[in-house]
Amino acid sequence: MQIYNTLTKQKEEFLPAGSPVRMFVCGPTVYDYIHIGNARTFVIFDVVAKWLRHQGYDLTYIQNITDIEDKIITRAAEHNKDVFAYSRELENAFYKDTQVLGITSPEYKRATDHIPEVIKQVQQLTEKGYAYLIEGDGWYFDLTKFPEYGKLSGRTAMMADDAVSRIDENDKKRNRGDFCLWKLSKEGEPSWPSELGAGRPGWHIEDTAITEKYLGQQYDLHGGGMDLMFPHHEAEIAQMEAISGKKPFVKFWMHSGFLVNKNAKMSKSLGNFMTAHEALEHYSPEALRFYFLSAHYRSPLDYSEDNLKQAEAATARLGECVAKVKRFEDEMLVEHNTAISTMIRQSEEAFAEALDDDFNTPQALAVLFDLLKAINPLLTKRGFDMENGQRLLEFFEMVHSVLGVVPGNLPKLPKTLEMLIDQRERARHSKDYALADKLRNQIEEQGYKVDDTTYGPLIKKL
Repeated sequence: MQIYNTLTKQKEEFLPAGSPVRMFVCGPTVYDYIHIGNARTFVIFDVVAKWLRHQGYDLTYIQNITDIEDKIITRAAEHNKDVFAYSRELENAFYKDTQVLGITSPEYKRATDHIPEVIKQVQQLTEKGYAYLIEGDGWYFDLTKFPEYGKLSGRTAMMADDAVSRIDENDKKRNRGDFCLWKLSKEGEPSWPSELGAGRPGWHIEDTAITEKYLGQQYDLHGGGMDLMFPHHEAEIAQMEAISGKKPFVKFWMHSGFLVNKNAKMSKSLGNFMTAHEALEHYSPEALRFYFLSAHYRSPLDYSEDNLKQAEAATARLGECVAKVKRFEDEMLVEHNTAISTMIRQSEEAFAEALDDDFNTPQALAVLFDLLKAINPLLTKRGFDMENGQRLLEFFEMVHSVLGVVPGNLPKLPKTLEMLIDQRERARHSKDYALADKLRNQIEEQGYKVDDTTYGPLIKKL
């Protein structure tokens, strides 16, 4: 298995330190619903975790929940709610959305459940001379004490796509990039008692406190969105390597690309986002997952209604194939066809090769549709034998267990509607567009809308 390592800027053979493989991905800050850009990252690493497990790795996968932070405090006050009640409400919304999206692989750990671990790490950094106090504000990491800061991203200064809202501003900082480790709480704000002063964790320190407890001072794989590479992940490296003296803190770093909305990164700060909750009201979980996986995880993905419709139609084709095999199971009495067996085996191998090559999900999906193109005519003619039918179902079951893109229950369409759809497809293929338009009108008269996609017609009830 090859993984592109952001730290070394090249693909490398995935050789974990031991078993279990230890993996961490940055989770949500629960001050709002997650947007679909966040959801893409979480789906991508759900697939990474599920493929690792499918390939026989024992895996411990942790994701944090930031449930105390300035934005949460501000938003709770705006809604006239208790900070912790507000954060739990949004945390539960996150769990519901991810569950519907089929994200089942991580163990979640709250920041506020690990305050002793945070305090211990800040104290260690203080004792080692990496931290200093700004009175009335908090304890800061002194970047001049860690010369390797920037080795992941290749820089030490802010750029436009960074998580700028998380930079701690204070004109008393020793260095512009110094970041807060322990924030002293103001009156009325949540705080925890400590020798450092009553306060709460800085954003970066919660991650290393959690990972040290469950994964150790060094572990195998760290993932997150590309916008977290700087300064968040650089800060994690600085904190943990300063404490432990061990390098590298993490062996493999993976970063997912942005979801792009009209040439700009989708983000809450820009206000150009759709929440995952809203998206799930209009599209199936399988369609959303297909859409997220249709571009390589390191590449940006364009947000558009057309792309989402394409994904909905694509997953419908996968579901229809599975439904056909199940429907014709009792009629699959033809002689075993070794050519079909070979075709399925080659597809299984190509699918695995794609995911073993830095989780190339677009290539893996292309393998599925090449197979569909070859077998659909055979299914229509009942030219499929039972043994191959069963093997095909097992393959698609495995695909769904990893990618989550094969719908189980498609809406049943009236027979007359199915006939009109088939007739219209034949008219379109023969370029009889006048007839195709006439059939579209007849479909709409039955209360359905048809959208043409590269994966075939997408049918929706009006």
